[in-house]
Amino acid sequence: MYSKQLSGEENIKEVDKFVYLGSIVSKDGGTDEDIRSRINKARHAFRTLRSVWSSSALAQHNKIRIFNSNVKSVLLYGSETWRTTKTNTQKLQTFINRCLRNILNIRWPEVISNQDLWERTRQAPIEQEIKKRKWGWIGHTLRKPSFNTTRQSLEWNPQGKRKVGRPRQTWRRSTDAEARAAGMTWAELRRTSQNRVRWRSVVAALCSYRSEED
Repeated sequence: MYSKQLSGEENIKEVDKFVYLGSIVSKDGGTDEDIRSRINKARHAFRTLRSVWSSSALAQHNKIRIFNSNVKSVLLYGSETWRTTKTNTQKLQTFINRCLRNILNIRWPEVISNQDLWERTRQAPIEQEIKKRKWGWIGHTLRKPSFNTTRQSLEWNPQGKRKVGRPRQTWRRSTDAEARAAGMTWAELRRTSQNRVRWRSVVAALCSYRSEED
């Protein structure tokens, strides 16, 4: 960490990471630390509600609703801009599966497949949920005026030479890969986003494809 001084102004610290609006922003653009932080926060939220999960007065579907609103919302905060990988997705899914098994009071040696677990709790795979959040946010952003800062950031194409070797997987590259897998170009997405009904159909199609991951 070091400081850079602007003329006539106070020093500005340069750091490798910082917290902004509850999310960890890293210098390298990665999301590993933010995802670890979200899992820890969600774990704390889950433990705080331990009495709810063990209560016999609450129906299972009510417990799942509380889990979705009080734990999963904490876990997936800011996930729209995560650069997800197989490793990170697995960590998120493992945490959710453990929580759901705890809520259903499933203990060893009782065994239940993940698919059955998701069906009983009406949960979708976490990869699909993150995709829906991401593409919903993309549509919302593309409907903003062209001069909007968020819209400009989304469509900004940085210039310059990259390092030799396989390009690192980024949020934008994975997003473009998902669009190509569904047979759509960015220009088509931009046009379709202006119609909310059509965009919901596009999101459903996009989320049915697996993206290219690290």
